[in-house]
Amino acid sequence: MVKNEKMVVGLDLGTTKTCVLVGLWSEEGLEVVGFGTAPSIGLRKGVVVNLDSTVASIRQAVEEAEKMCGQKIKVIQTGIAGSHLQGLNSRGIIGVKDREVSARDVEQVLEAARAVAIPMDREVINIIPQQFFLDDQEGVVDPVGMSGVRLEVDVHIVMAAAASLQNIYRCCNRAGLEVQGVVLQQLASSRAVLTTEEQELGVVLIDIGGGTTDIAVFTDGSIRYTASLPLGGNQVTNDIAIGLRTPKDSAEKIKRNFGCTTTLIVDQDEVIEVPSVGGRPPRKLSRQILGEIIEPRLEEIFELANRELHKSGVYDQMVSGVVITGGTALLSGTAELAEKVFELQARVGFPEGKGRGFEAVKNPMYATAVGLLQCAGEGQSTIRRSGNFSRFEMGGFWGRFWEWLKDFF
Repeated sequence: MVKNEKMVVGLDLGTTKTCVLVGLWSEEGLEVVGFGTAPSIGLRKGVVVNLDSTVASIRQAVEEAEKMCGQKIKVIQTGIAGSHLQGLNSRGIIGVKDREVSARDVEQVLEAARAVAIPMDREVINIIPQQFFLDDQEGVVDPVGMSGVRLEVDVHIVMAAAASLQNIYRCCNRAGLEVQGVVLQQLASSRAVLTTEEQELGVVLIDIGGGTTDIAVFTDGSIRYTASLPLGGNQVTNDIAIGLRTPKDSAEKIKRNFGCTTTLIVDQDEVIEVPSVGGRPPRKLSRQILGEIIEPRLEEIFELANRELHKSGVYDQMVSGVVITGGTALLSGTAELAEKVFELQARVGFPEGKGRGFEAVKNPMYATAVGLLQCAGEGQSTIRRSGNFSRFEMGGFWGRFWEWLKDFF
């Protein structure tokens, strides 16, 4: 590695796969130099249900990535998802001392916004400033040094079940890794697949994982709403296994190779070979049957997500439409089905990057892992654990601000 490069590692703990990406971060961009995956059998719907199995999956993925990059992995950035996550918006208001906003005033207004009732079994993992208001001026990005008498801030607070968060740390530590930070998976995925213009105009990200479907709404360049549904690609696979009477492993392969969300794009004469159970010979079935199985389940997921979006209060502001990512997004016709359900423009989100090595991971199923790498490189929207407290670091102004505040946390 040259002097101006640093190694960053992203660990995506998914319900179906554990993925480790290793990158070299520099001013020129991000270069992916290592990659490792392993089946994930110790997590369910984003929550650790078997500690030993999760540790084994992490170790397997890490060892594979280490062989590729030739470096020992010690520090990682990981994500968190699941229906146990809760997001809410809050506002803080304070009076400005000396009529000039100081960093201390910003600290106090953020603390005021954080003063909401939090259950004992919950832990705040993200406090994301959306915008500041100084007197009658809205949309302030950096109020420090500006003149005014009343400072307000809108924030989005994300909370997780404390036990679920602790189990993630425990698994990583038992695998010999130090957790540098934890990122809300919607934020990581958005960093990889959303454009700045989409986030400014208004967009919703639908990240369909194996066990959960994670939702994030962005407007005016900031996150406004987050939610998670306990449904994902595994439900589609189970439906195929039951409908075609085939083992789940075979159902997953059929979904990836021939899956489609509508029968309209399938030739009536097209057939697929379906393995049977119990040693019976394989059968040949029309591919249209596969579409008839997948479409209702994926439509159900989109309908539930659409219901969540109408609760968000910002549905009418999603001018840029819908971006779908995650492995299930690769099914033929996914964007078209999303446009039908949401009545908005839709596209499939592929991770974008300028550095070398991105071609190997330019796939929606790696969106979270790529986003974790980019967050680690830029120091954005991450949680750093310190004793019994959580601390988040951000680049630019917020990075300097929280560095100044480190003695207060």
